Amino acid sequence: MGSDLPPRTRHLPPGPQLAVHAAHEHNSRGRRHPEAPPNYRSEFQRDRDRIIHSTGFRRLEYKTQVFVNHEGDLFRTRLTHSLEVAQIARSVARVMGLNEDLTEAIALAHDLGHTPFGHAGQDALNDCMRDYGGFEHNIQSLRVVDELETRYAEFPGLNLTFETREGILKHCSQKNARQLGDVGERFLIDHQPSLEAQLNNLADEIAYNNHDVDDGVRAGLIGIEQLRGVKLFAEHYEPVMRRHPNLSERQIVHEVIRRMINHLVVDLIETSRNRIAAAAPADIEGVRRQPEPLMSFSPQVQADNLELKRFLRQHLYRHYRVHRMSVKARRLIGSLFHAYMDDIGLLPHEYQEIVRQREAEGGVERRARVVADYIAGMTDRYAIGEHARLFDPATLS
Repeated sequence: MGSDLPPRTRHLPPGPQLAVHAAHEHNSRGRRHPEAPPNYRSEFQRDRDRIIHSTGFRRLEYKTQVFVNHEGDLFRTRLTHSLEVAQIARSVARVMGLNEDLTEAIALAHDLGHTPFGHAGQDALNDCMRDYGGFEHNIQSLRVVDELETRYAEFPGLNLTFETREGILKHCSQKNARQLGDVGERFLIDHQPSLEAQLNNLADEIAYNNHDVDDGVRAGLIGIEQLRGVKLFAEHYEPVMRRHPNLSERQIVHEVIRRMINHLVVDLIETSRNRIAAAAPADIEGVRRQPEPLMSFSPQVQADNLELKRFLRQHLYRHYRVHRMSVKARRLIGSLFHAYMDDIGLLPHEYQEIVRQREAEGGVERRARVVADYIAGMTDRYAIGEHARLFDPATLS
């Protein structure tokens, strides 16, 4: 842990002034495996850099946000979504005196455990794993950084700081929390994560709601006239049209969405500042002991945002074209899982060895977990290709 680390002798230029309730590097709870401090960068910068260089991060380029990768080159992927979350979160962190480096690290890592085909893939893998402990992408992201990345000689995973790992674990059942040690403890004692982690939860929501609107219009699945029935969209649409009556549809959508994001970000900053001032936490531990998160939207903006989420659920995520792809994705994931469970000889050699070792240690549940790890790490196109290789007689290799 942090107290085991050697004295910090590196030289860092002075950074932005942090608030007392922000995550401060010198108070970090450290890493699972002690390391010498980095030179010329902070511990949280080291976390961010390890995430960016990880295999899991590169795979996000070809993992679905809403639309499968091959459906179009301009739709969001898990990678572009993660970058958008990082941009929003860092902007807020700077204004509020929070730790930008930690904020960015959490944002870039929060989706590392996502399956191919987005939530459809996650739901399918959870169904397959129902008898073996289930599957949840949030916990899988933590597994990626703690165990599954195999890059370093002296430790498994990326050996990130506690604060980054805490931020990755957005939610967790009591059962899973008991198995997760330090990062699971807060779910058992009803504590909050750092403000940087709380911020990322809300930046994630801002990014995916607003950019799913953009992708939905681009795909022709939802239209501007439909969106005008949503308060958050309408109240920014009208001023845009009054000021710029001759814009193209693409420009209209962009101008409205950028105003929606700004509206949400400003409300988040102002509401959170007031809540923090009222609670007056003396440090990060004071933040953790709060009965509820301090980072928040105002009640009205929260209600408006919820209306937008419901609209997207009904008109975009349940659109028959999205639903068709989701059904195909669930069938594909299920087929892969059962094929590997029935015959581990279908797995790459290195995974066959891992399966044998883990199954000898813990039985069929461990076998299933390795299979789930393998499938969760696939990109959309790799999963499609692997399904063809296993089930299409015309694909022989």
